[in-house]
Amino acid sequence: MANPHHPHIVLSFTYRGFRVQIDQDMFDGEPIYAAWVDHPWGSAIATPCELTRAIAIRKAKRWVDQRLAQSP
Repeated sequence: MANPHHPHIVLSFTYRGFRVQIDQDMFDGEPIYAAWVDHPWGSAIATPCELTRAIAIRKAKRWVDQRLAQSP
């Protein structure tokens, strides 16, 4: 049986109307971070794996900015 992964959200905030959640996990004994973004159509992983929380946040904000720039 597969071992499911449950997110460990360490930070959550709203950025330009999108809910951003930072997930922390461990890989080879080191912390890694992912950023999930909730939007009106569902959820997306904006940043799958970063070495610092700050980089994950920066890339999640960039993801939101790019989506808003593409919308009509």
